[in-house]
Amino acid sequence: MTRSFADNRYDEMQYRRCGRSGLLLPAISLGAWETYGGYRDGDVAEQCMFRAFDLGITHFDLANNYGQPAGNAEIVCGRVLAQMPRDELIISSKAGYRMWPGPYGEWGSRKYLIASCDQSLKRTGLEYFDIFYSHRPDPQTPLEETMGALDTLVRQGKALYAGVSSYTGAQLDAALEVVSRDHLVPITIHQPYYNMLGRTVETDLLPHTDRAGVGVIAFCPLASGLLTAKYLDGEVPAESRAAREWASSWVRSKSKDERRRILSGLDALAKQRGQTLAQMAVAWTLRHKGMTSLVMGASRVEQVGQNVAALSKLSFTADELAQIDTLTAST
Repeated sequence: MTRSFADNRYDEMQYRRCGRSGLLLPAISLGAWETYGGYRDGDVAEQCMFRAFDLGITHFDLANNYGQPAGNAEIVCGRVLAQMPRDELIISSKAGYRMWPGPYGEWGSRKYLIASCDQSLKRTGLEYFDIFYSHRPDPQTPLEETMGALDTLVRQGKALYAGVSSYTGAQLDAALEVVSRDHLVPITIHQPYYNMLGRTVETDLLPHTDRAGVGVIAFCPLASGLLTAKYLDGEVPAESRAAREWASSWVRSKSKDERRRILSGLDALAKQRGQTLAQMAVAWTLRHKGMTSLVMGASRVEQVGQNVAALSKLSFTADELAQIDTLTAST
């Protein structure tokens, strides 16, 4: 049964066009990586997803390997999505990381991608995904096969749009060439790691997506929590997400004193702007004209509102951007 949601849910959210496609995404999207079906249960997932939709967040981002055990996020979120108006939602999933034993349980083969999509549809209880991604490039499988599998999924009606994640600019260009040459469905969106402490895509990827008209939805805009008030003293425990995941190389490359200097400096600037550090990080990541959306997690319902509140101040002065560049120059 579909429950009722806020009548004004579309009044304040900003929707951005995904590259040159007809798809619009909210500037803030809600992702389930490590949270729902992982260290947060179904009740928290429901609270956060319902609150997100009330605030105009229409896009919910999943992957086949999310949750504990892998796949549990799709099960947990699928139960929530069943109570929501499907035609008002954009639901994405991905395949590329290890899901089952043996030679067909990961990477980018046709066998793996199509089987993964079928499994993900069953777990979520959906008839189709709005976006289905190749979650990571496969150095051993020809791009023709990976892009061809995405094409098949769209033509079969199992997905509406095709996307890629964590491809370099050169890899994206190669994939786009295959798509054009073989008349496959277009790559509509790319999901890279991007934040103030991880800026490689600014030179490596974004010029390619801009030129090709591919949308961009960044993941980890808060650098696994580094761009919050949690680590301002520079202390990053070895067991923390920041030390274990995508931000780990930044953590390892900086001393505790360097981390404290950079993070406390960014926090001071955020306070001058009337924002939290996390809200400034959101606004900064959305500043690029080709940035369609950000995938953000939320382990508590109030975090959803805090993330969306960042959209009230997206502009930066030249001096503010220069200060951020100076602080993060060695990232």
